[in-house]
Amino acid sequence: MADKYVVGDVLTGKITGIQPYGAFVALDENTQGLVHISEITYGFVKNIVELLSVGQEVQVKVLEIDENASKISLSIRALQERPPMKRKENAPRKSLQARVDEKDAVGFNSLKEKLQDWIDQSGIKG
Repeated sequence: MADKYVVGDVLTGKITGIQPYGAFVALDENTQGLVHISEITYGFVKNIVELLSVGQEVQVKVLEIDENASKISLSIRALQERPPMKRKENAPRKSLQARVDEKDAVGFNSLKEKLQDWIDQSGIKG
């Protein structure tokens, strides 16, 4: 197996089976590998059959070869362009400390300071 395939190879294969955890891809008549669900595409994949089907030809990249277990890990995602990170336009990015300070002002008061408020809100007479 290692003689024929090398980590980093980009190959074309045919999907031979789909399971909830990934898709099996035949690389040749005797060798197949697995594209784990997390390596199909960027983002969350709920149902593999919405993206892939048995018999479909796909390009894959060899991620790992385990000679002892005779397993090849493949990726379709590694050949895709990473989507840009979503960022709020015109929103200044606050530092972690600034966000903590902001939350401290409203949510992290000591129990002693809030206890009487909670008692008053509960309607329990002391």
